[in-house]
Amino acid sequence: MKVSGFTIVRNAIKFDYPIVEAINSILPICDEVVVAIGKSEDGTLELIKSIKSDKIKIIETIWNDALREGGHVLADETNKAFAAISPDSDWAFYIQGDEVIHEKYLMAIKSAMQEYTSDKHIEGLLFNYTHFYGSYDFVGDSRRWYRNEIRIVRNDKSISSYKDAQGFRKNGKKLNVKAIAASVYHYGWVKPPEAQQAKQQTFHKLWHTDEWMKQNIPQANKFDYTAIDSLERFRGTHPLVMKERIEKMNWKFSFDPTKKKLSFKLKALMFVEKKTGWKIGEYKNYKIV
Repeated sequence: MKVSGFTIVRNAIKFDYPIVEAINSILPICDEVVVAIGKSEDGTLELIKSIKSDKIKIIETIWNDALREGGHVLADETNKAFAAISPDSDWAFYIQGDEVIHEKYLMAIKSAMQEYTSDKHIEGLLFNYTHFYGSYDFVGDSRRWYRNEIRIVRNDKSISSYKDAQGFRKNGKKLNVKAIAASVYHYGWVKPPEAQQAKQQTFHKLWHTDEWMKQNIPQANKFDYTAIDSLERFRGTHPLVMKERIEKMNWKFSFDPTKKKLSFKLKALMFVEKKTGWKIGEYKNYKIV
C-alpha cells in the first residue's frame, strides 16, 4: 500500500498557519507529501523547504483570482496538488494548513487504509473534527461547527475537490465512505488576534464580494474572540508536533463555558444532539456505507 499526502498553502507566515505541523503530523504514514505553494508575500516557500524530509514534493502555483467567489480557488489549488501525487499511490491523505493529526490516531488511520484498499466500493475515509477556538484550551461545541469530513480519498482522478475544498466528490456525486476512529484537530481559530483579523480581512475575499466584505468584516487591528456563542474546555492532549507552537502562545483568551449565547431553539437542538448524536439538519457531503 502506498500513501500520498497533499496540501495547499499560501502566505503561511503572514497568517500564522501551522502548516509545518500539519505536514509533519501525517508524514509518518505517507510515502510522499505534495505541497502546492501559491505565490506568497512572505517566506512560505522557504518555510516548506526547511522541513527535513525527502518525502516532501513541492509544486509552485499561481492562484486564479477569477475563481474568487465561493472559495472555488481553494478547490482548484487542491486539485492541482491531488493531480501531482504519484500515479501508483493507493490513497491520498488531504490535510489543510490549519489541521493537525494527533499521533495517537496514526495507527488506526493506517489500519483503515490497509483494510479497505482492496474494497473499491469504499472511495474515502471520514474523520471526526475537533475545532479549537480562541486558545488551545477551548473547543467549539455549538451547531456552527462541522462534525465530520473526508480527508482520505482513493487515488482516482475522477475524484476532485468540491466547492471550497472542504470535501470531495466523484464525477459530481457524493463519495462512499467509511467513518474511522480518528479526529482532525482544527486550529484555524487559534492564532494571535492580529493574525486572525488579517486572515478574516483577506480570506473572506475568496468567498464574497467587496460589498459583502465592507458590511460584514469590521476594519480592526485585532480579532474579537469574545463574540463566540458556545465553547467547552478541552480535556485531552495536543499532538506532539504542536508542543512548541503552544508554548509560544503570546495572547490571553478566557471564556466561561457555562455562559452560552444561544437562543432557546439552538439550546434545544444542541440538547438533542448531545443526548442522541443526531444533529438535526446536518449537511453531509458524503455517503457512509
